[in-house]
Amino acid sequence: MNRTLRRSAVVVLAAVALVLAGCAAPAGDAPSPSATAEQGTVSGELTVYAAASLSGAFDAIAEAFVAENPDVSVSPVYDGSSTLVTQILEGAPADVFASADEANMDKAADVAVAPTLFASNTLVIAVPAGNPGGVETLADLADVTTVLCAPEVPCGAASAKLLTAAGVTVEAASLEQNVTAVLTKVAASEADAGLVYATDVIGREDVEVIVPDGAGEVVNHYPIAALSDAPNAEAADAFVAFVLSEAGQKILADFGFGAP
Repeated sequence: MNRTLRRSAVVVLAAVALVLAGCAAPAGDAPSPSATAEQGTVSGELTVYAAASLSGAFDAIAEAFVAENPDVSVSPVYDGSSTLVTQILEGAPADVFASADEANMDKAADVAVAPTLFASNTLVIAVPAGNPGGVETLADLADVTTVLCAPEVPCGAASAKLLTAAGVTVEAASLEQNVTAVLTKVAASEADAGLVYATDVIGREDVEVIVPDGAGEVVNHYPIAALSDAPNAEAADAFVAFVLSEAGQKILADFGFGAP
């Protein structure tokens, strides 16, 4: 039976952590930090393109990175991974790309330098506070106003996989280009439900959460890479190394992300 977790971010985080811990890749798969720049020696502007679901965690990571490298200014750009990779391939001046799935990183294969997995995430059902649609299971999403991520977006691809596995067909009221847009519509009661990442609902008081059956079988793995034409290659390498470091991994875990 599905578990309805009403305004219980702590419980959601604990449940997701257990699921993702079982999906973690061996720690030895991650490369050692780059030796191209020592801590505190990099400088200049650094532009990081990152999936919308990473916004809170990467804001914190950027702050910690700048604390160790005060001569660097980090400018994060958050959106759906498919949107970001399109902009990168069209020549956007990005230094680092962090995707919410491997498929969109693969699209950047010609410009991404040694992509490395750094985090994982799963889906939950988000409903407005009070759950006016009475949603309890994935099947209920077919009978209420539901918003989903577009299929080309990582959260959309994961949603399709989860719904297909459950044998549920949903005619979405809208298909959004990033997970933040889905959660915004649910929180504003413009929809009765939406599928979002577990990390997106932590600390939210305006939504309630249902962990659906099968969520643990649909895990998004997040890769990160410096870009071959990065305007600030040295800082890009240092930032990627920081994300993969113990300090970076702790921040990600604090925001509910699982191991790679």
